[in-house]
Amino acid sequence: MSDAARGRFAPSPTGPLHFGSLVAAVGSYLQARAPGTRWLVRMEDLDPPREVAGAADLILRALECHGLEWDGEVLYQSRRTEAYRAALADLSRDGRLYACTCSRSDLAPYGGRYPGFCRGRPAQAQGSHALRVRTEGAPITFVDAIQGLQEQDLAREVGDFVLRRRDGLFAYQLAVVVDDAFQGITEVVRGSDLLDSTGRQIHLQRLLGLPTPSYAHLPVVVNSDGEKLSKQTHAPPLDLKEPRPALLGALRFLGQAPPREVAEGTAAEILGWATQHWSLERVPSTPGQTPG
Repeated sequence: MSDAARGRFAPSPTGPLHFGSLVAAVGSYLQARAPGTRWLVRMEDLDPPREVAGAADLILRALECHGLEWDGEVLYQSRRTEAYRAALADLSRDGRLYACTCSRSDLAPYGGRYPGFCRGRPAQAQGSHALRVRTEGAPITFVDAIQGLQEQDLAREVGDFVLRRRDGLFAYQLAVVVDDAFQGITEVVRGSDLLDSTGRQIHLQRLLGLPTPSYAHLPVVVNSDGEKLSKQTHAPPLDLKEPRPALLGALRFLGQAPPREVAEGTAAEILGWATQHWSLERVPSTPGQTPG
């Protein structure tokens, strides 16, 4: 197994795993395991108001029941606050941050793009304000292994974005960049609902002098109304007593179809076949529903 290359699965403990989460886990697992790469698990538990008690343990149990064994210890973001503070200090020292006191109602008319109202403020460490990072510069371009060439002009399309919220919690964009570098992640395989975040993360990687992994964004699973499967859309939890149907469904969703004799085996045997026959080229780029 190569220690130089690493993939990861990074769920948030907001509820038990559902089929859409399993697709992301299986895709990242197979993309790592097929060439003999390490596969790590990180728990993105940085938002206590959204977390569900016991969900982290349920997620890990669901991975184990589906044969998805990870390498090393699980990394919990809630234990990494000093690393995030250090990254903010580096950005502040370089003049990249500023304090923002804008409310959601202030920004509602601007359609998700921050207009720069607070750009003249210093980056104060204390106080009831958010910290935003400046986004001036050339557009971010990268080639996604599934979705193809991507380009995003952060300054025009997003504006300066939040790295620490007004309530003092660290933003996802900062934590994921710091932790991917800390864990030595070389390839990020995740759902395409996070494709829009990639430009922001590459921007931060460049500002912090961190390596940029390769990216592959899997299609998301949607329900009959075209909505992404999630806790908000009442996606049912995985059946941990009989993992094979969901595991086979995830493989079919990802364009990997095991033969009948394999499909009738154990979860470990199904994953063993999938690892040997994994092909990222067969993964579709567009969303889809759970295979029947």
